[in-house]
Amino acid sequence: MTATVPHRHFMTLALRLAAKGRGKTSPNPMVGALVVKNGRIVGRGYHRGPGQPHAEILALNEAGPRAKGATLYVTLEPCCHLRKRTPPCVPAVIRSGVRQVVVAMVDPNPSVKGRGIAALRRDGITVTTGMAQEEAVKLNRAYLHWVRTGRPYVIMKAGMTLDGKVATARGESRWITGPQARRDAHRLRGQVDAVIVGVGTVLKDNPALTARLSDRPLKLAVRQPLRIVLDSRLRTLPSAAVCAMQDRAKTLIVTTKRAPQSRRRPFEQAGVEVMSLSMRNGQVSLPALMTMLGKRGLTSVLIEGGSTVNAAALRENVVNHAVFYLAPILMGGQDAKAVIGGRSPKRLAEALPLHHATVRRIGNDVVLEGDL
Repeated sequence: MTATVPHRHFMTLALRLAAKGRGKTSPNPMVGALVVKNGRIVGRGYHRGPGQPHAEILALNEAGPRAKGATLYVTLEPCCHLRKRTPPCVPAVIRSGVRQVVVAMVDPNPSVKGRGIAALRRDGITVTTGMAQEEAVKLNRAYLHWVRTGRPYVIMKAGMTLDGKVATARGESRWITGPQARRDAHRLRGQVDAVIVGVGTVLKDNPALTARLSDRPLKLAVRQPLRIVLDSRLRTLPSAAVCAMQDRAKTLIVTTKRAPQSRRRPFEQAGVEVMSLSMRNGQVSLPALMTMLGKRGLTSVLIEGGSTVNAAALRENVVNHAVFYLAPILMGGQDAKAVIGGRSPKRLAEALPLHHATVRRIGNDVVLEGDL
């Protein structure tokens, strides 16, 4: 057995630990750490959320004196800066007496970006980087996108028929996909910082947009995404389901100068935030929205907006990933609502390809997803 085999094994375990923080750590990355001595794990840890101890600290605390001479596996470069709520990890790693640190990837955050690794090496600790880097990048793709661009990683999600319809000509859409697919969509909601829909969806379907663990009885996930409604003229009703339960799930209605100022008052009294942004093609500017959300520290967004919002998001090039739940039914008809509205391209070459596409079965439905 070569020396790299156990490294890979332990880093894989550290990545699995890191994934336990999915949907809870934003705007921080998911990080997992293991302390290994003589081939045995003596300390484990993963980051549980902002303000909570980092994975390295938890693993080293569990290891205690056994960390001396051991190897620390960590899925992201240990931090060394003070501009955060928790102490830097590098001094604790040095004090622990570990002999070697194996890092999956360098942290691209300008406050870290190689400084943590350099500090460890200056103290005589052997540092190896790049172990399972591809998996580490995939795990924290939202965080990495946010650090690089200042905008959240955007996922477009839709449930549709095999011929791409999301509703009948009369607007009936409940339910195209089966219960397992709908549960999976709620799981996805629970992993992002915000969910976006258009006002048309709110007026037609009156969705709550909460992440639910069950419907009967209603059980909400502990962490709820920010619910965002795109409403350029402020047509949302204050009694809409998306405006309820502000103690459990916050709502932001994004409007424009076209909305009368007088309509804001009932929402603000109910604790619903209303914000005006610039317009694009007569609607809320999605690039402006993403920039604003990024500044607020939101690293991931799920668009569930219906055909009009889907078309605008693709046209304005804000979508990074798409998830389609395909039901094994055919609807037909030119007048049925398609998953992407607006005008079709004049040439096939203008169609948008999905890269790195994957397919999986869920109940009677199929999930197709890929990058844009």
